[in-house]
Amino acid sequence: MNSFFAFLKKEFFELSRSGKLMILSFIFILFGIMNPAVAKLTPWILEQSADSFSHGIIIGEVTVTAMDSWLQFVKNIPMAMIVMLIMFSSTFTSEYSKGTLIPIVTKGLSRNNIVISKIVVMIVTWSIGFGLCFGITYGYTAYYWDNSVVNNLMFMVFCLWIMGIFLICVLTLFSAFSNSSPQVMAGVGGVYAVMYILGMFGKIKEYLPTFILDSTSLMTSQSKPADYFNAILITITLSVLSLLASLPITHKRQL
Repeated sequence: MNSFFAFLKKEFFELSRSGKLMILSFIFILFGIMNPAVAKLTPWILEQSADSFSHGIIIGEVTVTAMDSWLQFVKNIPMAMIVMLIMFSSTFTSEYSKGTLIPIVTKGLSRNNIVISKIVVMIVTWSIGFGLCFGITYGYTAYYWDNSVVNNLMFMVFCLWIMGIFLICVLTLFSAFSNSSPQVMAGVGGVYAVMYILGMFGKIKEYLPTFILDSTSLMTSQSKPADYFNAILITITLSVLSLLASLPITHKRQL
């Protein structure tokens, strides 16, 4: 157990020393500020756009509410998620290529603990970054408008957070047997693309992880939280299965 916590500490230290933690913090904070800022500036942006047309376009008064800020949040958080996944796509492959895991394993740390510690680091980083982005957006939005106009806000946020956990688990699975970070990202992107395509066919979309990204209907009460329970259950199940599948693959991998 001591070796596990020592390796976990080393992973957090590497994350900070490499500058990834600082970059990710900056990105999540930036998006957190941008969400309400873009919403607040929308009337001015539309006014300037109308003035730029030679024939002139008359735009009526634009009313901005908290809904506009949270719509920006829904649009921007997946981009922050992608940046984080790209940064972590080499977390296993770089160790394999450099052979840095060999002395750690020979000292008694199991491969299972290595995988678990790395996924813990990724989940903690995602949770903190996500929390920063949400907290800043919530604070500024509450200052300028009224967050109560947005329905099912906390459930919507939970859905987006769960989706991030799922993609981290899928990334871990592909990292277990891939040789480079582009291969890892190609695998994660491929899984998402397959689910997106399957979601175009009938009611199957309500059982896919990609369904929980459809948060707009939640905020407007066009959908109810109960409509997402099947997709959430399957997302959690696939996350656990991806993590469990990565363990035996890692055991067979040559370090």
